[in-house]
Parts: sequence; structure tokens; C-alpha cells
Amino acid sequence: MGLAVAGWRRTNRTTVEKSLPRGDREAVVVAVAAQKGGVGKTTTTVSLAAAFARYHGLKVLVVDLDPQNHVHLALREQVEVGGGALSEILTDPSCTLEVEEIRASTSVPELFVTAPDPDLLHAEDGMAHRIGKEMVLRRALEVTRTHYDIILLDCPPNMGTLTINGLVAADTVLVPAQASMLAVSGIDGLFRTLDEVGAQLNPKLGLLGVVLTRVDGRTTTSNRDVKDL
Repeated sequence: MGLAVAGWRRTNRTTVEKSLPRGDREAVVVAVAAQKGGVGKTTTTVSLAAAFARYHGLKVLVVDLDPQNHVHLALREQVEVGGGALSEILTDPSCTLEVEEIRASTSVPELFVTAPDPDLLHAEDGMAHRIGKEMVLRRALEVTRTHYDIILLDCPPNMGTLTINGLVAADTVLVPAQASMLAVSGIDGLFRTLDEVGAQLNPKLGLLGVVLTRVDGRTTTSNRDVKDL
């Protein structure tokens, strides 16, 4: 019986072949993550992406993992028709598409995004029973990253499965936080998650830094908070 089972496994094991050819680049993958909303996470992501593309001539991809689809709202009319469903890649074990194959173009040269996907709202439920669910996005970026200079992952404002996928797929993490002692002290939980992901799932994960948002240089309070931080 043992030999029969072993033989069955060998003959039924398949190798996933990807149709997308490899490019000649190797993107730095940056996860932009925050533990709560309202800290300027998506604004930071989109602003960096546009600056890299417009002023530095880099080929940039923004992967919108946030079910609120705020990347599309931030870019407004700049997102052109095209793209497919990221949720299909994340939830369907039989889907072998790369993110590059479902991305949409924008009116900004060299800036590409994943299209708005309302089904992301239910993606975590759909991923619940997937084996290796934390690694799905990483695998779907394996070839995609060879077509870009920078890939920015706009993660949901929580530490759920979608955010964990972003952290596992990333080389480094950028953490937006409001310029106040209370807000910055509240990201300890995020740092604990980064440590856990680094220890168990992505040992190469680095911390790019914490970027202070909603800074008003005209006020004494804001300037004092920045100085104290």
C-alpha cells in the first residue's frame, strides 16, 4: 500500500508552467502597510509610484490589495480600461496567472496598476482553506517582478491574510503613520507582525522606515510632535 501511494504521488505531481516570459529587470517590492486606516497609506503609495514613474523614469506597478480600492480613487481618471481580477489569482488554486497579466495601464507613462476588484472584499474568506495561502501573491509576482523596477503593494489597514500576503511578497516595508506620539506608539502591533513574518515566512523582509503623514509645518503642535518623534 505504501509503495502504491508513493507511486501515485509521483505520477500525479505536476509542475506549474507559466506562459509569461521573464523580463530583464528585477523589481524592488515594497509593501506599504498600516495597522489602521486614515493615515495616508494609499496617498503615500500613489504619490511615490507617480514620482518614480514621472520624475525618475522607472517602470512601476501598484498592486491594490485593499478591498476599498482607494488606489483607483486616488488616480481618478488616470486608470485606463484594462486589467483583470486580482481576487481570482488569490482565491482560485487552479489560476496560474501572473499579476502582470491582469494589470491595467494608466495615463502616466511607465505606471501600471491592478484594476479595481470588488471581489477582494471576500478574498480572505476564499483563501481561508488554501494550502500555503500566505505565499500566493509572492508566487504570482515571481515573473512579474522581472518586468518592473519597483512594485508597490498597497495593503489593507489590518493584519489579515491579504496584508500577510503583501509582507511575504515584499522585500521591504514602508509604514505610514500620523505625526503624533499616540499614532506612532500604536504601530507596535505592526512591528510584532513584521518580526513574526520575518521569522517564519520571509526572512529577507526589511523595514524601509516609518514615513510621517499629515504633517502641518505651520503649526507649533505639529512641529513639536515631529521633533519629539
